[in-house]
Amino acid sequence: MEILWSGVIGIFVAAGIYLMLERHYLRVIFGLILLSSAVNLAIFTSGRLTFGVAPLIDANDVLPPEGYANPLPQALVLTAIVIGFGLLVFALLLFYRSYHESGSADVEQLTRSEEDS
Repeated sequence: MEILWSGVIGIFVAAGIYLMLERHYLRVIFGLILLSSAVNLAIFTSGRLTFGVAPLIDANDVLPPEGYANPLPQALVLTAIVIGFGLLVFALLLFYRSYHESGSADVEQLTRSEEDS
């Protein structure tokens, strides 16, 4: 199962980098979202994908049961999703403001307008 998710993560990373190299500002934002999702999936997959085994240690045991899912990556991914959503909203607001100021969503034209002023 981890091999399948590794392939999905690779496709997300490739698509995210491809979109981040585009000239349109919204595509750059979508590439950032895909790259963020790929990192979240990588962290989540690193904690094992198991079903039916709770990550709890019994009273007389020292270690959790064999094959349990580590809860730490799940907590990290949950935090990263919230931070990523905040980053997305901030980037969309920056895009909205720059589009209304310059009238264009082209990254190269925005760079040229900064050099002129």
